Amino acid sequence: LADPQFYTIVEQASGHAVGLASYLRIDPANGVIEVGHLNFSPLLQQTAAATEAMYLMMRHAFELGYRRYEWKCNALNVPSRRAAERLGFLFEGLFRQSMITKGRNRDTAWYSILDGEWPAVRLRLEQWLSVDNFDAAGRQQLSLSSMMASWRQQGI
Repeated sequence: LADPQFYTIVEQASGHAVGLASYLRIDPANGVIEVGHLNFSPLLQQTAAATEAMYLMMRHAFELGYRRYEWKCNALNVPSRRAAERLGFLFEGLFRQSMITKGRNRDTAWYSILDGEWPAVRLRLEQWLSVDNFDAAGRQQLSLSSMMASWRQQGI
């Protein structure tokens, strides 16, 4: 794979591009790959389609044989951190002053899903994405955050 490897997220109904995501820091020798460069239009933000796009990227990475799937973000980016946790990533820690952004020190929050965790994460993502989890108006019956939180509380 080229590094970074970009993907366009296309809405099936309209065929319009609604987002962008990439794999980066691609390290096949060590089985490590990161998802990043996420850019979702308002049409994609906070939708089941956005969750499905992230699920498909995770699934593809693990099908390719990667053993570690990473998510990194500015430690101050609370929405990104919340999204990572909602999707099943586990917080690993902060890399303090890991870079300078806009003339300021930036701490980077590191998250990951390991290949041994993937079956449990995958199950919850697939259960959440199931049509059975949504009512006729498209409202979720169970939140993905609560599904992931209950899994984490059970212990890994």
